[in-house]
Amino acid sequence: MNEMREVEVVVTGAGQAGLSSAYHLRRSGFEPERDFVVLDRSPAPGGAWQFRWPSLTYGKVHGMHSLPGMELADADPARPSAEVIGEYFDRYERAFDLRVRRPVAVRAVREGDGGRLLVETSAGTWSTRALINATGTWDQPFLPRYPGQESFRGRQLHTARYAGPEEFAGQRVVVVGGGASGTQHLLELAPYAAATTWVTRRPPVFREGPFDADAGRAAVALVEERVRQGLPPRSVVSVTGLPLNDAIRKGLADGVLDRLPMFDRITPDGVEWRDGRHVTADVILWATGFRAALGHLAPLRLREPGGGIRVEGTRAVADPRIHLVGYGPSASTIGANRAGRAAVRDIRRLLAEDRPVAA
Repeated sequence: MNEMREVEVVVTGAGQAGLSSAYHLRRSGFEPERDFVVLDRSPAPGGAWQFRWPSLTYGKVHGMHSLPGMELADADPARPSAEVIGEYFDRYERAFDLRVRRPVAVRAVREGDGGRLLVETSAGTWSTRALINATGTWDQPFLPRYPGQESFRGRQLHTARYAGPEEFAGQRVVVVGGGASGTQHLLELAPYAAATTWVTRRPPVFREGPFDADAGRAAVALVEERVRQGLPPRSVVSVTGLPLNDAIRKGLADGVLDRLPMFDRITPDGVEWRDGRHVTADVILWATGFRAALGHLAPLRLREPGGGIRVEGTRAVADPRIHLVGYGPSASTIGANRAGRAAVRDIRRLLAEDRPVAA
């Protein structure tokens, strides 16, 4: 457990971003276990997908792109996405012999000797010349605080703990959040719950028509500018809006997606607004998103005054040994694929520059 192991690159996380990075390391001539290691805290292949609720079938997943080198083809849209993507990631890891170590929790990344980094984990310590951080967001659900929250006698849970609509049968549910998860929850809950109420901080924006490449690049550019400034990234979805598909149209027509502005306080039996409006609730479901899981990087002091890590491409500006893949503009599945390739290209250049010249 206390053995120190040396590699050229440590990849933390084996979701889309981590596997893409490992694939490009392999293609560049790096050997797993000898030159690089992939550490994943999850119990099985599948990244965060393995924890998604069973009713989120593959057909409901928006914009899932195949990993580099292996297409995800002929997937049954009626199967849970956790199963489809978990099996796909498992095949991928075996096909490219990526030798992911799991479950391994990365506890801290610190400065080591000779310009190396020390990656302290539940399975020992690795000494490395570069780090690809692909830890995603699933381990950092965001729960906002509101007055009276502790007084609520009902149940509060985050999307990360949502298991499906059946457990809410006959209950009055307030869903908080204007993203894709919030709308999916509402559409699923409507046939089961006694009543649903949707509240969001900002009015939701529904996007009609095709989302072409130019629109995609513009959306990514907005997210990229934030991380370039050292601000916490917003999700790509937050700047693209919600696709107006048939299910959303029906939800709007039926009144299921009749949105209210954010309440001002939580009461023992529900939520209320300053104007005196009150909604009785048995459950508050917080579909309020996630934050980047970066606590293990704290010893390196990478955060800017704005609260984020300033990134150029995938490289942390404060430390060129650190690459953040799946962070900010590369948080989408296609973005993670491209970012993995870019990170490996930069790391190869860095390692070549740092190698001592033979006498």
